[in-house]
Amino acid sequence: MKKIYILHGWSYTKDKWEPMIWGLGALGYQVVFPDIPGLTGTLDKPWELSHYMHWLRDILREEKEPVVLLGHSNGGRIAISYTAKYPEKVSELILVDSAGVYHDDFFTNFKKSSLKTIAKAGKVFTKSETLRKVLYKLIGVRDYERANPIMRETMRNLIKVDSLPDAKKINAPVLLIWGSGDKVTPLSDGKILADTFPNAELHIVEGALHSPQITHSADVLSIIQKYYENNI
Repeated sequence: MKKIYILHGWSYTKDKWEPMIWGLGALGYQVVFPDIPGLTGTLDKPWELSHYMHWLRDILREEKEPVVLLGHSNGGRIAISYTAKYPEKVSELILVDSAGVYHDDFFTNFKKSSLKTIAKAGKVFTKSETLRKVLYKLIGVRDYERANPIMRETMRNLIKVDSLPDAKKINAPVLLIWGSGDKVTPLSDGKILADTFPNAELHIVEGALHSPQITHSADVLSIIQKYYENNI
């Protein structure tokens, strides 16, 4: 039975993944779903992507056979970095609405600048909850609003990362699954990744947003099943 390790995105609970876990088990996978430090696990200082990569290295150190990595959103960013560094440990990648495509454009730079401004002026924004929430909504960072100070700095560290150089190094088969209406990591990011990985297929889940593995789990499982029947 092949092992599949799930790396969830920026979430503080794993409850909504239950249909996917059950479905992957029905497809014959042994599912391992580790807690992500700072999210479903604890963290006592801000981390950078390299810390998450080393954390995953330690988790997979005892695995004798290559595993499948399934990463959603920020979990995909971690999976890409790890696979580029330790290709012998990963047989296949499944990336669902993955983060990691760096955008050097006005909106992205405005968002980064806003996060820095909020971090520096935290006391001012704390005095006005309404003002703080309006600004967070304008720049589209609800996850940042909910995060504690350690994870806010961690998020600022992670959004600076460009995963494309690592993606170019990965020769393992990559299955990209994307929600057609994703506004967080848009479908255009999926197309960029599909063109960057040497061996990748992109499958689109119509009507899904950023988390098709939650809202359209049957569709995602069907894509995984058909992909492996045809390719692996």
